Amino acid sequence: MIKKYNPTSPSRRSMTVADYSVLTEDVKRNKPLTKRLKKYAGRNNQGRISMRHQGGGNKIIYRQVDFLQEKKNVPGIVETIEYDPYRTAFIALVIYADGERRYILAPHNLKKGMKIITGAEVPIELGNRTILKRIPVGAFVHNVEIHPGKGGQFGRSAGASIQILAHEDGYTDLKMPSGETRRVSWESYASIGQVSNPEYNLVSIGKAGRSRWLNIRPTVRGSVMNPRDHPYGGGEGKQPRGTRKPKTKWGKITGGHKTRTKKKWSNKMIIKRRVKK
Repeated sequence: MIKKYNPTSPSRRSMTVADYSVLTEDVKRNKPLTKRLKKYAGRNNQGRISMRHQGGGNKIIYRQVDFLQEKKNVPGIVETIEYDPYRTAFIALVIYADGERRYILAPHNLKKGMKIITGAEVPIELGNRTILKRIPVGAFVHNVEIHPGKGGQFGRSAGASIQILAHEDGYTDLKMPSGETRRVSWESYASIGQVSNPEYNLVSIGKAGRSRWLNIRPTVRGSVMNPRDHPYGGGEGKQPRGTRKPKTKWGKITGGHKTRTKKKWSNKMIIKRRVKK
């Protein structure tokens, strides 16, 4: 459920935030599982801007999330559901039977006190993690491994879910959130359920200042720049683009131009490409 505000100001009129009522109240972060990352504001080792529109933002602390979850057949209990400033999804702090605590990606509807377990023969229940070939066709999973033992790389953002389409010849066919159909080894592990915070894409920032809090600096249109700064720049008043194809600031063609490497190893694993919008 998206939270809305009364229109006490122009920015408040359209501002919305995610529903944080699912989070555990009065939580203190687990310090052994956190660290502070150095900010680079989009600069490289020479101090030059290599990624535009970054800088500023609130101070945030990184939570070390366990995407591999290699503690096999060790049951754990969810202690807290927490907000993570470094990602769109919520995370869960799990205490295992041996006393160790770890952060994991929280699936949607995971609650404090629920039990989870990772293993090759565990029940197909929300939050559990097992190999793909044991998960029935039609089920939704997240945090899926590309290579067995590497840790989850697919389906990690808020609301993401990957559908199991088929099992055949040592591979599992997956329908990705983008609509792409992809094949991975059925020995790869995946977590059951959809990633938490599914309404994140409906949140309205509402004002420029909130973007600055998120480390996002303003983006300027190419058409209002000078000719030396962009292929679209220059002219008196509002001018047309002046180039046959849409280009970046550096003159690279963008519209309809394929950027995927033709010899990429995983091309053979893609059964159906995502549908263009």
